[in-house]
Amino acid sequence: MAVLAIVLLLVAAYLLGAIPTGYLVGKWVKGIDIRQYGSGGTGATNVLRTVGKGAAIVVLGIDLIKGLLAVRLAAATWPQILTLTPTLTPNWQPWVLMLAGLMAIIGHSKSVWINFTGGKSAASGLGVLLGLAWPVALGAAAAFAITLALSRIVSLGSMAAAIAAMVLMAVTGQPLPYVVIGGLGAVYVILRHRSNIERLRLGTEPRLGQQSSHHGS
Repeated sequence: MAVLAIVLLLVAAYLLGAIPTGYLVGKWVKGIDIRQYGSGGTGATNVLRTVGKGAAIVVLGIDLIKGLLAVRLAAATWPQILTLTPTLTPNWQPWVLMLAGLMAIIGHSKSVWINFTGGKSAASGLGVLLGLAWPVALGAAAAFAITLALSRIVSLGSMAAAIAAMVLMAVTGQPLPYVVIGGLGAVYVILRHRSNIERLRLGTEPRLGQQSSHHGS
């Protein structure tokens, strides 16, 4: 029963992360499929360039909350899961929270509701960090803000935040499962930014305030 409960919890975390905020906002505000514009992503950056600042703030906030809620849902249901199987110990909790966060991150970028497309998982990943270890989340947010201020390139800030989270999880002595998700999350976010990395190499990555002429990344 406990295994089934954990599986259902992880499915719920995925579905929560898979809510296609940017896609829905694009439909509601402008009547467009945002995946056909700008970078083709559904995250706040593409919403900013395609729909507008207010819509982007809404998408950023909701995407962050999705990640946070996935972790908090796991934490809230863990006591009930423990009662289902006496052989489970509290030591399993960090692993379950980590998996719930990971599923939310995957859900954001591979949403079942929009044919397994989505965003780059930076905002939802920050929400997961807030749920697991808020000091690490603040450090990652600081890395993003500093990098963005210096470069005016959102994708570079997102990757800097992912790397900072990975390092901070390790150096602040977080539980092993949190260190694992820090590493996996960083790799996943960077892989989701492959096209951005190529444009950075070519010097064509748009800076904040510029319109993107690229599609599908």
